[in-house]
Amino acid sequence: MSDISVRDVTHQFGATSALAGVAFDISPGESVALIGASGSGKTTLLRLLGLQQKPTKGQVKVMGCDLHEAKSCNLRSTRSKIGMLPQDLGLVPNLRVIQNVILGRSGSRSLAGTIRDLAWPKLSEREEIFRILSRMGVEAKMYHRTDTLSGGQQQRVALSRTLYQGAKILLADEPLSAVDPARARDVLELLTSLSQEQGFTLVVSLHQLELAREFFPRLIGLKEGRVLFDGSPTDDEVKTLYQDAQNHQDPVRG
Repeated sequence: MSDISVRDVTHQFGATSALAGVAFDISPGESVALIGASGSGKTTLLRLLGLQQKPTKGQVKVMGCDLHEAKSCNLRSTRSKIGMLPQDLGLVPNLRVIQNVILGRSGSRSLAGTIRDLAWPKLSEREEIFRILSRMGVEAKMYHRTDTLSGGQQQRVALSRTLYQGAKILLADEPLSAVDPARARDVLELLTSLSQEQGFTLVVSLHQLELAREFFPRLIGLKEGRVLFDGSPTDDEVKTLYQDAQNHQDPVRG
């Protein structure tokens, strides 16, 4: 059974077509890179996979849940199993690191429970978070305000939040965008190794073809909202993928 099933998906923003006729399946525990130039549709596709919005046409089913048929599944429960690592990381700057990590479970807890945990986390929770932060190499920052951390440290806090969440699927949108180029390989090595260790499905959007080829056995190439290839691309397919690429980021098509 697929973790993610995409069937003939088209998505539009007004007259702008962000995705057109996209279809693929992703199995549990699989690691996949979405690659393509800016404006190819990668960010839009990740939003659909995160059940954040419905496609204009077609079907996106994640762990058996489809927004068009949301009454037939527990949407809140399904969303709580999907970890999102957006480009802006989604951290609350004025909260401490431990509090940002605690927010990873807010989707599976009541508002009152989340507020209680933020103010008075249990010893068992503090110990669990410390172990996760140690795996990320930022345990010394556990009680620091998040906005005092470097960009790379904040990214590791955001990833720690996802691990604490217990996500079954991790969707990472351009995780190298805020990282020094010299550390890009370290970030992808961390993401893919964690996926193997924890067994979660990993879908990452990237611009960097060579790094995608190095770390991901399966690449889905997007161009102008369509799937150009799915698997290991040929040199001709790569050339076509980046031919006539936009020179700027399209905010709706990513």
